[in-house]
Amino acid sequence: MATFELDPRLAADTLPLADLPLCRALLMNDARYPWVVLVPRVASVSEVFELSQEDQTKLWQEATQLGAAMKEAFHGDKLNIATLGNVVSQLHIHLVVRYTDDASWPAPVWGNGTPTPYELAQQGERREQLLAQIAGLTLSS
Repeated sequence: MATFELDPRLAADTLPLADLPLCRALLMNDARYPWVVLVPRVASVSEVFELSQEDQTKLWQEATQLGAAMKEAFHGDKLNIATLGNVVSQLHIHLVVRYTDDASWPAPVWGNGTPTPYELAQQGERREQLLAQIAGLTLSS
């Protein structure tokens, strides 16, 4: 049986946050947006339909609860939720809080502008903000 391993490209572009009941939550290393990537800890999965019905439900619950908490906490105008997988085929969901005055609005964040890596202090602050949101979720395992 294969074990879960995080795609090296996701590992290179993100910072670890926490493990939810199904997903590993990662902070995208781009300080321009509050941006979390959820990766189901299931080996060899690239599409949502490849998950069991139970895991599909957990995935949607984790994404929608965390996304709603992020949008409220960061006072966003919009929350983008996306599973692209064109470059990294490992199933992952992006949760990006958007503002009508952000650098990419109204276009997608992908391929727009240059990512701004977090400085160490910023990284710690954003990580703590997101961990507080994660702690407030009512997720079942």
